[in-house]
Amino acid sequence: GKDKIIFATKEDHETPSSAELVADDPDDPYEEQGLILPNGDINWNCPCLGGMASGPCGEQFKSAFSCFHYSTEEIKGSDCVDQFRAMQECMQKYPDLYPQEDENDEKSSKDLEAASMEASAAKEEEASS
Repeated sequence: GKDKIIFATKEDHETPSSAELVADDPDDPYEEQGLILPNGDINWNCPCLGGMASGPCGEQFKSAFSCFHYSTEEIKGSDCVDQFRAMQECMQKYPDLYPQEDENDEKSSKDLEAASMEASAAKEEEASS
């Protein structure tokens, strides 16, 4: 099968290990160094991204996130609307991989929508009277 069982003897445990520890390379992009690497680049392998950089919408995510990260606009990321829209459109094609809302969010979202419609109707009534 796929598993292999190895038994270690008492003698195996008495022998000092010959394993060598290698010093970490601070410029190794595959090391977990957080979201931003020392050189300022995005660490696409960071577990903090939850795998968003891979998968069917990985390229759209990378494009939108890169745009935001490097944005120099006064309202950071305001120049990235098209990239975020493309990412959202891609994610909507895969609802099982990228859930849009859970049941609690859906309820509060509908409540907000209803409240917004009521407020609009109230404003219209005020304007017409």
